[in-house]
Order: sequence, then structure tokens, then C-alpha cells
Amino acid sequence: MKLVKAYIRYKKMEQVYKALKSKGFCCMTMVDCEGTGNYSDHEKQHISTKFPFADAYRVIKLEILVRKSELGQVVKIIRKTARTGYRGDGMIIISKVESVYKIKTDENSINAI
Repeated sequence: MKLVKAYIRYKKMEQVYKALKSKGFCCMTMVDCEGTGNYSDHEKQHISTKFPFADAYRVIKLEILVRKSELGQVVKIIRKTARTGYRGDGMIIISKVESVYKIKTDENSINAI
């Protein structure tokens, strides 16, 4: 199993969500965040209300747990749908998942997703 974390523009989240859902990827976590960095869109930055010491921009962190066989398809959907072609489009990070446990049923690994 793999955990895909994608940091994408706020305005692209609905489009990414709908594209993933239309291909059967229904279960994901979305977090409204603020980010900074060398690759941020400096024209869209503002003084953060949460972190007044930082120039920040609004970003969505999307997390989705997938089977290894689904990884390529999910990454392709996110890359295609989230891209604007401008600086600050975001990034995708993929991590190996060793174990998953469903709290309610104690199912683990592949049965838990």
C-alpha cells in the first residue's frame, strides 16, 4: 500500500476530487493549509493570519491511501487535473505504508481500505 500526499492549489481541489471520484477513488482526506517555499506562487502570497511571521499561500493537502497497483493512475489523475503550468502548482509525495488498521473492526492491511 502507498500513501499519496498531494499539495495543490486551493482552486484546483474540487476538480481533482471529482476526477478521482469518477475513477472510483472515493476515500481521501483534504486539509486546508498555508504553505511557504521556493516554489510558491509569490504573486498569490499574503501575510498569514495563523503564522504572522510568514508570507504564505493557501494550499490543500490531499491524502489518499491506495493499493500499489492503483498508484500510477492516482498520480496521473492528480498531475493532470491539478496542473496550471505556473509556479506553485504543488507537489506529490508517495510513502510506503507498512500497516493499516480499521479501528471499528480491527481489520488490517488491504482489508482495511
